[in-house]
Amino acid sequence: MKRRLLLGAACALAMFGARADAQRTHVLIVTGLSGDPVFKQSFNKVATTVRDVARTKWGVSDSSLIVLTEDSLPGPLSRGRSTKDGVANAFMSLSQRVQPGDVVLVLLVGHGSGEGPASKVNLPGVDATAADYATWVSGFTKQTVVFVNAATGSGDFVPVLKGPGRVVVTATRSAVEKNESMFAGLFAQAVSSEAADADKDGRISVLEAFRFTTREVAKVYESTGRMQTEHAQISDSVRATTVSFGKSATSNDPRVVALVAERQALESEVAVLRGKKASMDSVAYERELERLLIAIAEKSAAIRAAGGKP
Repeated sequence: MKRRLLLGAACALAMFGARADAQRTHVLIVTGLSGDPVFKQSFNKVATTVRDVARTKWGVSDSSLIVLTEDSLPGPLSRGRSTKDGVANAFMSLSQRVQPGDVVLVLLVGHGSGEGPASKVNLPGVDATAADYATWVSGFTKQTVVFVNAATGSGDFVPVLKGPGRVVVTATRSAVEKNESMFAGLFAQAVSSEAADADKDGRISVLEAFRFTTREVAKVYESTGRMQTEHAQISDSVRATTVSFGKSATSNDPRVVALVAERQALESEVAVLRGKKASMDSVAYERELERLLIAIAEKSAAIRAAGGKP
């Protein structure tokens, strides 16, 4: 029985990672210099769409939802200006709120350019580089960071930012693809639309959003008879299946609610343990991982027995 529980839990976690309902989500949206009212309207529309869906469908609290725009003064959309210092302060603010196992979504929208670590998205004043963003996200070692650069010429961000516990998505696969991009608007549509929910579980995984967006981008170019000048890329498609946005179904049964909370705590322990793997004795690591996986499987069995969704 113990072996069956362990194998079941290990297979599930190996394929899909910790359950999505164990993750709290924190969101940082940065829109850069538009240079034109049309672009400004487009950038703000993307930011508004993602902000609204994060607030209403993902359950992200206002204190964990930061939108920065080029505007000098805060407004209905923005909590501050998207200067380099403003972005750095936003990362600092989120770092004080996150817990192990949480998800941090970073979305950059604007005009960009690529030059390795010096790649950037144009901001008011001094531009932050890919190297700067890599420094800012380096402290989120116990969280999953989903970093989406939906700007033009964004491809060089992937090698600079990719790493353990991160999924990096860019609108282009190279710095050469500098033409106006369709990716940002369609990505916003993906995370806010049931059409991207391929498995119909009520949540949108990062991979589902990526696949939907790339398909729709291709359709736009095909429908207009133009050569496609943007090709999105993703750094880790396997991990991208483990991160989903949206609320999970809840139960009115207090027994189920308590069991789910206990399982979430155990899953957070797994996330913390994985972060310590490199510094732990391998035998001790495997023993502790086995204990947690068995406990998670037992909680899932108890939830199922109580009539809840495992």
